[in-house]
Amino acid sequence: MDKNRLKEQLYRLVKEKAYHEGQIKLASGKMSHYYLDARAVTLSSEGAYLVGSIIFDLVKDLNVAAVGGPTLGADPMVGALAVMSYQNKRPINTFLIRKTPKAHGRMLQVEGPEIKSASEVVLLDDVATTGGSLIESIAILKKIGIVVRRAIVIIDRNEGAKENLSREGCELISIFQASEFFSSKIK
Repeated sequence: MDKNRLKEQLYRLVKEKAYHEGQIKLASGKMSHYYLDARAVTLSSEGAYLVGSIIFDLVKDLNVAAVGGPTLGADPMVGALAVMSYQNKRPINTFLIRKTPKAHGRMLQVEGPEIKSASEVVLLDDVATTGGSLIESIAILKKIGIVVRRAIVIIDRNEGAKENLSREGCELISIFQASEFFSSKIK
């Protein structure tokens, strides 16, 4: 399926399944009159396929050691990408970042195949508001010598994430802007 058709299908699915009205507190701490629940999309079979396909197309030619992101938003995205990359005979290693290191076993905070120090990775997340989760992920990865120059999200709420990540030396790529879906509902 071509790129434009995949994006059109994902747009439809996000518009149908991810939007909720009403006062809600976001991960950034801000209050909003709408919520984009991208997990309602990424945890569906159709959504996983679409997101995995689109992200695979965005990262397949990059010279990176792995692609991953903060749990819970990135979890289904990472799984979908791993499957799509394998099916397309261009396997990409993936990883997840815990909020805190695991309390037992190897006590890791970054889970997945080993990523060597000085390697470059791409971060994923479902929705970005201020970019806080991605910035925290960059800090965790920096501590173990991993470089992040690019992050990909399904939806950018356009509330500072792009600028905040830029200050960290990380480009934010979004598949959609929140205003593409709900411009008539956003005040």
